[in-house]
Amino acid sequence: MQISSLPPLLAQAIEARGYDSLTPVQAAVLEPGTEGRDLIVSAQTGSGKTVAFGLAMADQMLGESGFVEPASGPLALIIAPTRELALQVSRELAWLYSSAGARIATCVGGMDASKERRNLARGAQIVVGTPGRLRDHLERGALNLAELRIVVLDEADEMLDMGFREELEEILDGTPDNRRTLLFSATLPRQIVNLAKRYQDDALRISTVGTDRGHGDIAYQAVTVSPSEIENAVVNLLRYHEADTAMLFCATRDNVRHLHATLQERGFAVVALSGEHSQSERNQAMQALRDRRARVCVATDVASRGIDLPSLSLVVHVEIPRDPEILQHRSGRTGRAGKKGTAAIIVPYPRRRRVESLLRAAKVEAEWIEPPTAKMIRTQDHERLLAELLKPVEFEEEDRELAKRLMEERSPEDIAAALVNAFRAKLPQPEELMENTPEAREAARKERHRPGFEDVVWFRMEIGRKQNAEARWILPLLCRRGHITRNEIGAIRIGPEETYAQIPRKIADRFADAVERTAAAEIMAGEDSIAIRRSDSGPREVARQNRRTNRNDGSRSTVEEQSKPHRKGKFRGKLAGNTRFKPKPRFKTKPRPKRPRD
Repeated sequence: MQISSLPPLLAQAIEARGYDSLTPVQAAVLEPGTEGRDLIVSAQTGSGKTVAFGLAMADQMLGESGFVEPASGPLALIIAPTRELALQVSRELAWLYSSAGARIATCVGGMDASKERRNLARGAQIVVGTPGRLRDHLERGALNLAELRIVVLDEADEMLDMGFREELEEILDGTPDNRRTLLFSATLPRQIVNLAKRYQDDALRISTVGTDRGHGDIAYQAVTVSPSEIENAVVNLLRYHEADTAMLFCATRDNVRHLHATLQERGFAVVALSGEHSQSERNQAMQALRDRRARVCVATDVASRGIDLPSLSLVVHVEIPRDPEILQHRSGRTGRAGKKGTAAIIVPYPRRRRVESLLRAAKVEAEWIEPPTAKMIRTQDHERLLAELLKPVEFEEEDRELAKRLMEERSPEDIAAALVNAFRAKLPQPEELMENTPEAREAARKERHRPGFEDVVWFRMEIGRKQNAEARWILPLLCRRGHITRNEIGAIRIGPEETYAQIPRKIADRFADAVERTAAAEIMAGEDSIAIRRSDSGPREVARQNRRTNRNDGSRSTVEEQSKPHRKGKFRGKLAGNTRFKPKPRFKTKPRPKRPRD
């Protein structure tokens, strides 16, 4: 469908925004046969789906005159999972329907609820909001859905993941039966299908997501670094790309807070977005990014949906995404509306296989690279400085007079050097990173070791996470059984069914003798004892051998289990009855009240 075939006022609004054609999802929702039908739409992030459902609901919104019909209550209700997404949707629909005379009310948590109620009372034809705030207005009687003609659930899968099922059901149960329902969801899990069956009537499925789930306008990079140099790699990525706007994603609020403070200290213009910030603080941060007063945003996944910054060209996954969907939604903040973008994943050396699996699941091809070095960044700075200074510029006469005075005092080389120095002084300094060689990684590993633990022996215990093993009680157990102090115990590695501990080689024999004597004493006293045995290899080598064994013969038994003596019966006795081995109850149960006697 061409733009010229749209309702005249909407076509003018779209052409005024500089669009010369519709995106695939926008054309798909307007195909013949979609008129008046319920729709389930799957589309990639940044594909123009907000405008898509804005165009799809035109039949329900516009009268014969081409303008939005007046009504005592909303004609269209759009529900979004987050405040940022709701505000973005409201802005998009505002320019699309401004010429058509639509009044739009936005209802989101963290804003003035009384002001929202006044906007609803004035007769807003389009209401955009988050589930919690919309339910609150509905229960208070401020939101009247009697005249509603169309409901749009944007990012429906995210709303259900965030636990809004009850709010959605209450809102949808309060809408007229003859309303039209559009459901936009990146994925279609079972709960989305159940929601569609309950609230939609013979819905038409539309998908514009191709077999390649990755965004074609996004270049993915996997940047391998030492675990101790993640922050330095982030600094160098920011300096190398010098993007107009960059977004860095962390997993927790604490990590956002820490990285934000670190980048501020190093001279970056940076803001933070996470769940601990108020709506006012979020608005100020977003405005700073739009005004270019800030160029870097550190955020949690709550910001991966609903943020649309045209100048955003770099996304950095500082912490590895949990799943392919999070990867897609984070990366989808860039490469929007036909613009190119870069998504870089910081990959610590031990996590490479995890990231390779993630990329395969997301059907994304990433270029594996090393982080930019300080030398590469300085070279880029030189090129950028030359390009900036060689741009054609018209100088004021006052500037030329000042230049003449400078030429009288200094040589041209000194003046140019001072200009370069002034340019460089404004930029954060790049970091010197460790070389990506086996020798350098081994040297870094040795530096991380505690003094006295350069040469160690691993000891193995037949207990792990499945038996609620924790370092806080394994440490005193080792001290008691081995007659050593806590300072003589190195790393403790707890696996699913076994635990390994490091003991310095110079005291390993003494420790082994002590644990044998204490084990014999406990057995003679009629108590069960945890076996502590010397391990020929550490936990990593055992894991490698187990993987080889499983691939070769399908066996799931560990290498060390194959060689240890068979133990009959289950683990019983006083130790097995200890509360440390009992799984914690998931819910606290109240004591049942006694029944009164007759």
